[in-house]
Amino acid sequence: MRKILVVSLAILLVATLTVGCARREPEKLRVGMVTDAGTIDDRSFNQGTWEGILRAQTELGVEVQYNKPVGTTEADYVKEIANLVDARFRLIVTPGFKFETAIFQAQERHKNTKFVLIDGAPHNGLPRNAGRVTTIGPNTVSIFFAEQESGFLAGLAAALQLREGEFGFIGGMAIPPVQRFNWGFQQGVAHANANFGTNVSMRPENVVYQGTFHDVAAGQQLASVMFDRGVRAIFAAAGGVGIGVINEAVARARTGKEAWVVGVDVDQFSLGKWEGDKSIILTSAMKRIDQAAFDMIKAEKEGKFPGGQRLMFNATNDGIGIPATNPNLSAEVSAQVQTVLAAMKAGTLTVSAEQGTLHP
Repeated sequence: MRKILVVSLAILLVATLTVGCARREPEKLRVGMVTDAGTIDDRSFNQGTWEGILRAQTELGVEVQYNKPVGTTEADYVKEIANLVDARFRLIVTPGFKFETAIFQAQERHKNTKFVLIDGAPHNGLPRNAGRVTTIGPNTVSIFFAEQESGFLAGLAAALQLREGEFGFIGGMAIPPVQRFNWGFQQGVAHANANFGTNVSMRPENVVYQGTFHDVAAGQQLASVMFDRGVRAIFAAAGGVGIGVINEAVARARTGKEAWVVGVDVDQFSLGKWEGDKSIILTSAMKRIDQAAFDMIKAEKEGKFPGGQRLMFNATNDGIGIPATNPNLSAEVSAQVQTVLAAMKAGTLTVSAEQGTLHP
């Protein structure tokens, strides 16, 4: 009996050890990002996306990494996506429409990987009138934003703060998201004039699309011309071109001249600092890129990844807005903007996505 007992205990011990070895901790979700042409601290799409991923690292316990391509071609993006897949990153976030064709390929090649494409939908690269195919795969989600609503709030805030004078707009390429920023901004200015007694105008010559998102010098030159015409504030929705606009405003502020800029995509207040905490950024028309990235990671963690869907982030889901803190806006102006935002959330105020007038 003693021998049988010893053998039984030995078998039980081996079985226990075997079960213990089998109970390994589940593998952490690994979230990767491929940057576009800018840096990770560009105060734009890269930084906004990465901040949302870092929040997920802190709050959701995911592992994170970003890869910066050596160039900006489709092949460069596809290569870095593949590198992340090879390193067992199973959720990859890409910031901006420049990744549309790369994700079109990647979602088919790497079907066990999930993709989040911010501000774009995967397509085959052909022109719209020559056989373009757009496919959001079951392992991909496309995130879009109501730029017109964000632009509206920024235009309203700027008009309420400055009360009168000329405003301008400098866009990058005349693509739909940039155009919606412009149209929304003009509607916000018009709403302030009609409902809050402001007297702000925007002349056609002060609404310009530069044609690129990278020509900093061109942005500065365009801003110089507008400010010389008497424009008090410029809404710059133009990437690197917008940096040129900010540079020009900062240079003028340092000589005692008035020059305001409305930032775009993220809170660009720090980019416009010219003396201590003084900044030429009046406010910013924000897309909550960070929130979008975080929400998609959280959805994947919970088994609710909305693959195959096109999602819209807008006022109703806090996907757009102006910064919570606007040092150059008065408390009264901030309160007025919040009241209008509440009306947008309630559906009693609608901002048109098309060029035209406000639809109350």
